[in-house]
Amino acid sequence: MQWDKDAEQAVGKIPFFVRQRVKKRVEAEAQQSGGARVTMAHVAACQQRYLHHQEEEVKGFCLEACFGQNGCPNRIDTGENLAGRLETLLGTHNLKEFMQSRVSGPLKLHHKFRLTMADCPNSCSRPQIVDIGLISAALPKLTETACSGCGSCLNACREEAITLAGPEAAPQFNWQRCLACGQCARACPTATIAQGCTGYRILLGGKLGRHPQLGQELSGIFSAETTLAIVDACLAHFKAENKKGERFGELLNRTGVTFLAPYTILPPR
Repeated sequence: MQWDKDAEQAVGKIPFFVRQRVKKRVEAEAQQSGGARVTMAHVAACQQRYLHHQEEEVKGFCLEACFGQNGCPNRIDTGENLAGRLETLLGTHNLKEFMQSRVSGPLKLHHKFRLTMADCPNSCSRPQIVDIGLISAALPKLTETACSGCGSCLNACREEAITLAGPEAAPQFNWQRCLACGQCARACPTATIAQGCTGYRILLGGKLGRHPQLGQELSGIFSAETTLAIVDACLAHFKAENKKGERFGELLNRTGVTFLAPYTILPPR
């Protein structure tokens, strides 16, 4: 859809990590009003709805992802359609109705339960500052193929998590430094390093606002099935312990994460 220049410039000032969502809302506004182009009037209408009719915009949850599937070279492909399964899971918890039962007054946009997925540790979709953030992960593993000592893995690892003791010595991994980005396996010309366990890193309780905090990362790399189980447990805990519509991070500051103790961690980081 074509945009007037002033409307495009106005939306261009919005932070990039929500800009695409806002553009879609403005274009929907233009289409509903029968407009052939997006004008500043459509931008202003969306702005007024945001300021005065936020409850109409609150779905109960927000599931976002990065642009990894559009061809990002850093993307870790776990082979899972996790986004679709998460969308279904979030829908079963009826979060809008639940929040309406807890919040005094109309819902605001910050009452949405936010879950964000990132396809690599670069985390362009900001998983650190939402209720639940997921980061795709791929741990390296050694194969039986001898190392040539070329050093390609050293150049690929920005965390300096790999060392070579000698020209033909097998690479050694510092798991405390490794971010499971998978770049060393991609760079290795001899396939001495291959992609091992894939899954997801999970961060809980991040938020912005008056008292911002980064999400707390659970220790481990989790399979898709375990990730779904953890998200389900988090949503159940959120509903069981929430008092007045507080954010998940505020709730966890009070209750901790011991409710997740039953879930197996793959493999320890």
